[in-house]
Amino acid sequence: PIRGRNRSSASAPDYLLSLSIYQASRSILSVSIIMAKSRSTFFFQLIMATLTLSTCVKIRPLASVCAFGFQSSTNSSPGLTFGRTKTKRWRSSSAAYGRTTFRHLLGDIDSWRLASSSDDASSALSASTSPNTLPNLEQYRNKNNLDDQVFSAMSADGGIKVTVATIRNLLNEMMIQHTMNPVPGDALGRATLCALLASNGMQEEQMFQVTMKGDGPLRGCQTIVMGNGEARGYVGNPSLGDDFTLTEAIGGGTVQVVKNHPDWPRPYNGITAIRHGDVDRDVGVYLAESEQRSCALAAATSFNGILCTAAGGYLVERLPDCPPETMAHMERNLGKLVEMNGDGGEALPTNLMLEGKTPVDIASILLDGLGMEPLGQIEPQPKCPCSEEKLMRSLRLLPRKEVDSILEKEGNVEARCEFCGTVYRMGAEEVNERLRVAKGDASNDVEWEKETKERGGI
Repeated sequence: PIRGRNRSSASAPDYLLSLSIYQASRSILSVSIIMAKSRSTFFFQLIMATLTLSTCVKIRPLASVCAFGFQSSTNSSPGLTFGRTKTKRWRSSSAAYGRTTFRHLLGDIDSWRLASSSDDASSALSASTSPNTLPNLEQYRNKNNLDDQVFSAMSADGGIKVTVATIRNLLNEMMIQHTMNPVPGDALGRATLCALLASNGMQEEQMFQVTMKGDGPLRGCQTIVMGNGEARGYVGNPSLGDDFTLTEAIGGGTVQVVKNHPDWPRPYNGITAIRHGDVDRDVGVYLAESEQRSCALAAATSFNGILCTAAGGYLVERLPDCPPETMAHMERNLGKLVEMNGDGGEALPTNLMLEGKTPVDIASILLDGLGMEPLGQIEPQPKCPCSEEKLMRSLRLLPRKEVDSILEKEGNVEARCEFCGTVYRMGAEEVNERLRVAKGDASNDVEWEKETKERGGI
């Protein structure tokens, strides 16, 4: 069956591994026959060897699975493209890896095969997918990135989704709230960008949380975004200086993601290891391994002193039934983007944004030759749901003796929100009065919300 196969229809590693299985099976058959001649179980062993041979060479899916196992074992050098003339191999140490190549999915053989990279196929793809008329992008224009924006679009064939974001104003607001230095600001900016990009398209009331829980001097980083673009976040050590690189500041640990919706019975939790320490590539690993999303993700920031001059990123995601030619064309466009940005992929795509490129411009570069259909945009903005009412609820959940002890020692109650830095202070008389008139069960969300609305609180 192997000899009769049309070799051009099988990929290189698939065919070679199938041939190896066939040769190994012939050896097993020969050895079994030789051993059987000196024993009384000749016919039994001969039948078993024949079954082994037929299983290895006749059942096609077995060869496919083995070939995929061979390919997935080379994950330290992804980005393999089996073309007609040569094999391209990305170096794992390259900063562009993961930002300009699709992270492949375990168990999905099609995501590993980017098909031919010939110019003829590329020309045919461009001719078939380029629209006759350009879409109206005037409403998405954002000159010089004056406003924060998350813009998303899809290729004409529906196989690729591109999301590009700029959040310079949002990040500067966070740095003021927390009095952050550039390195902690870089970490928080990248985490917020990744959360906004990965959560694009979800419902407005849905929550997406990213936590970089590392053992470095930064002492962790957490950001929370909502489907409508509201964002907040903090780092463990906002005053960390420039003596550490971002990778050193974060250290080793885990990437933890939580997604929740008011109607869900319980939140969704995912976790992967920190492998690079630069946030965006680590979140890209999470999306591929935990959520099975084949994508290329990049996020970076640029600072002039303590002022953020650019903060942006993009997420290119392969959708179901994406043609292999579209994937190959997109990776070439990603390579062009790296050349235009410079720095070998270290600051993708902030260098382009410093030159005036907007999310729409970057999406147009990525979807060049594939057609672009805008999906929409949102404006990220800092917003924290903390309030004095929530502080009072926390006090009601404590034993009364503990509250009295705090008031006796401190004379008042003071709390600071970790996300926005707002400080709340309540005197002893105010606390005692509000505890006296409080009613209902503070641990019950429905009762607490009802009581808060009656008092006109938030």
